Amino acid sequence: MPTNTKTAISTADAPAAIGPYSQAVRVGDMLFASGQIPIDPKTGNLVAGGITEQTTQVMENIKAVLAKAGIDFVHVVKTTVFLKSMNDFAAMNAIYAKYLAPEGVVPPARSTVEVARLPKDSLVEVEVVAVN
Repeated sequence: MPTNTKTAISTADAPAAIGPYSQAVRVGDMLFASGQIPIDPKTGNLVAGGITEQTTQVMENIKAVLAKAGIDFVHVVKTTVFLKSMNDFAAMNAIYAKYLAPEGVVPPARSTVEVARLPKDSLVEVEVVAVN
């Protein structure tokens, strides 16, 4: 595949795009995944609970998109985390570390920002960039 070819990645195991965007786009060996919020792909609803439950669902959604692209979390090189409140940082970070920084794995570069509002009033959204 030429390195400039843009290919959409889509899976039913993560929430469907609700606008004019792709769950992820592959260009060459790079994968750019759209931000995931804590939507259960089976129900289409925001998961119940707080930041721990929501971050877990976000990571499971990202895991599904990565799997559809034939890769996993070790391929992630950059993340951006959007939090409704920085007071949730420690709890989010504990779940994040289980998926993206287990022992022996180089964690990706990351930016974390507090935002005024996220889609569906979720507490967290995470986007990733990965290299295959």
